[in-house]
Amino acid sequence: MKIELTLDSTVQIDNEVVSCDLVDEAAILNMKDGVYYGLNSVGARIWNLIQKPMKVSDILDTLLDEYDVEKDVCMTDLMELLGQLLEKELVKVE
Repeated sequence: MKIELTLDSTVQIDNEVVSCDLVDEAAILNMKDGVYYGLNSVGARIWNLIQKPMKVSDILDTLLDEYDVEKDVCMTDLMELLGQLLEKELVKVE
């Protein structure tokens, strides 16, 4: 079953994932399959925001406040990243 992400979706890190902050990056380990992932500085910022459950719309608002980016571009990139994290079972959606 494919989960549809919307601005009203609430996203949080899956319980079986551990991560650490690096300089402007994040390293993530999915303990279910032992695969490591890395995120750049913006991805790491998003990762830090979803340490606790957070609505996608609130993540978007935070990024728009912190970065000089157009809303459409930011939303597209955010949804793409969250979709990839969901596909890799690194996050869960409520």
